[in-house]
Amino acid sequence: MKLSTRYAAFFATLLLAGITCLSGCATTGMQRSEKTGTTMKTVESDIQQAVIQVNLTDSSLEDLIRPGQLDVKKSFETYSKNVDTLENQGKRLFQHSDKMRAQGKEYFEEWQKQGNSYTNPEIQTLSEQRRAELGAVYGNISDSSVGVKGAFKTYLTDIKEIRNYLLNDLTPKGIDTITPSAQKAIKDGDNLKDSIKPVLAAIGSARSELAQSGTK
Repeated sequence: MKLSTRYAAFFATLLLAGITCLSGCATTGMQRSEKTGTTMKTVESDIQQAVIQVNLTDSSLEDLIRPGQLDVKKSFETYSKNVDTLENQGKRLFQHSDKMRAQGKEYFEEWQKQGNSYTNPEIQTLSEQRRAELGAVYGNISDSSVGVKGAFKTYLTDIKEIRNYLLNDLTPKGIDTITPSAQKAIKDGDNLKDSIKPVLAAIGSARSELAQSGTK
């Protein structure tokens, strides 16, 4: 009787440990998914703010080079502040984007490892199919982001150099000389905003897909 009781206690302990392990694995996967979704939301917000700031920067540059500008100094100060703000936003955006990529990579790698542990082939197939589907949606973010970071950095470099030029020559002649470069930078800003739209759409789709999986 005592031996039977010991066996029962032993198997109960094993069962409890197995349930705890499975619960821990599921929670870990959900936590990775939630962290990735949260970071995607942050990146989405960063991009939206950057688009607004590009508009403000371009508008202030247009105002600065406008013929007949009466308060050049004030216009330049406004432009300079917008450049600083955009530079800081860019740093945050790149930092959060790198974090999002790292979390996404970890999320799918761990999912693949757990998928290989299934003994039921049908469940393993379902897991692989779902991972592939979500992976394809997530991969659209990287595909649509190609060239965007470089374009952003180029635009930022140009508007900073225009500011540096005008710091040394904020005269009618200096403004007139730099105007073609400023107009090109403004056009590049418009092109940058257009290139960002697919990235926002891809992030929105990925976030929606994660939300359907129970991650908000």
